[in-house]
Amino acid sequence: MAYFKSIFMVTLMSAVAFRATADDKGFSFIPEFHGAFRGRWEVQTNTGDQRFQVRNARLSMAGKLAPSISYFFQTDLCDRGTMKILDAYGRFEIVKGLFIQAGQFRMPFGVETFYSPTNYIFANRSFMGKQVMNYRAVGGKIGYTLPKTPLTLEFGVFNPKAIGDHTSWNRTVNFSGKALYKLPEGFSLSAGYASIKPGDVRANLIDACLQWQNNNLLIAAEYMFKHYRNNRYDDNHSYVVFVDWHKPVNCGIFNQWSIQARFDGMTDHGNMTQNLIEGERNRATIGTTLTYKYKIVHADIRVNYEKYFGYKENGKSPDLVTAELVIRF
Repeated sequence: MAYFKSIFMVTLMSAVAFRATADDKGFSFIPEFHGAFRGRWEVQTNTGDQRFQVRNARLSMAGKLAPSISYFFQTDLCDRGTMKILDAYGRFEIVKGLFIQAGQFRMPFGVETFYSPTNYIFANRSFMGKQVMNYRAVGGKIGYTLPKTPLTLEFGVFNPKAIGDHTSWNRTVNFSGKALYKLPEGFSLSAGYASIKPGDVRANLIDACLQWQNNNLLIAAEYMFKHYRNNRYDDNHSYVVFVDWHKPVNCGIFNQWSIQARFDGMTDHGNMTQNLIEGERNRATIGTTLTYKYKIVHADIRVNYEKYFGYKENGKSPDLVTAELVIRF
């Protein structure tokens, strides 16, 4: 409790001091606070087993110390009962469009992997985003958006160890790069390469994603290839294709309604940190969401049904119904 009181007092005093020193150009030192809460109920349709969870209770703080110097901190106060420090980094914009960043954050690779509780479309992440490439790491990256060109390039180098270990010395590193090109008419294309070694074997990954969206529709398709050095495991292929259709409504407090559909899968996946093979699986997900949006507040009531194909746990398909309340601000 004393820890949180100290953070609150420091933040409050900083906000008061920074407000007084805001310049005439609109720049402000005052930090911004955002959060995301997800409380859910799940039931396995083949067994009747059910549970309640606080899936996320995230809180983040972001701000600037100068027009070219920014910072970001994020923690999850309750991820299924566990507290986690997720992100902590600083960023320095050297010139317009060019920045360097150091700290703890997601490796720049993939699109599905960067969805978070603040912008989830489905209750559960795809296999690609959860099993195949779910890496936060400690390190640094550089990014550059080309002038007058909708192309952004990022490259980073990181510790190979888990984010809970910042003290060990390493003779190897993880690294990744990503290119994002925003095409006309709502299209965007992303491609990336990553090389990771969380254990005694290195894996190299290639990713490609194509998206299209307008005011009412988002369609995306992403493919990821994972090769293990020395053929430690068979090559892994993962994919995800989804559609999200949404429209304004007037239904009580709700002002938006959406329908989602997704098909995702992966071949046998070598889990390098636990030294085990996660079996091949495919899944179809359908869902619907009622949304209340007011300024920065975004609240959802979401229901999803997941149907598995060719994969079983304890002899039964782990088909799942999830209902959750999501609040974002």
